[in-house]
Amino acid sequence: MKAKRAVYIVLTDTGTWLSRMIGCYTGNKLNHASLAFDEGLREVYSFGRKQPNNPFFAGFVREDMHGDWYLRRREVPCAIYRCEVSESAWRRIRNYVRYLDKNRNAYTYNLLGLLFVAAGIRLERERAYFCSQFVAAALSAGGVRVSDKPPCLTTPQDFAESGRLQPFYGGTLYEYIHGFTRRKPVSAQLDSGVSFPYNRIRTTG
Repeated sequence: MKAKRAVYIVLTDTGTWLSRMIGCYTGNKLNHASLAFDEGLREVYSFGRKQPNNPFFAGFVREDMHGDWYLRRREVPCAIYRCEVSESAWRRIRNYVRYLDKNRNAYTYNLLGLLFVAAGIRLERERAYFCSQFVAAALSAGGVRVSDKPPCLTTPQDFAESGRLQPFYGGTLYEYIHGFTRRKPVSAQLDSGVSFPYNRIRTTG
């Protein structure tokens, strides 16, 4: 039996003006997608703001979900999905992300492509991604497809609705990070009022 590895798709509500704008169109709350290589969310990547206070400087980023920008806002809702892959697929995904990381200054945020998604128009720009496009493209590099859409039309909602991913956690990011070592089993969480898909997740407050 071949060994399995896992990657994690993390959906969050970043609270930025772009996230709110997308939410007005989609009707969903969690409009930012990230890719994590570990359950503890220590190694997480996406396309977004390179500086939290500067919305116009965006591109490939390694996100610090244990850092102050995320955790000072204790009510940040999130949904985490687990994707089991083969060892070889995991390595291809990781190598793809490492290449982008090494050449991060050559990549930019695909705002134009994001606008085209709303119209259902396929637009692929060289060296440009929006967050869910990046996650889908990285998975595709490992031969993993979680949606029938091409990466340039993939939205965070597509991950939430994919039957190819395992719902892993739903709640606030703060509770996940701080309760990581003593977190309840997934089955217990799903019985405690946290519902999937993510636009029905209950938050505290």
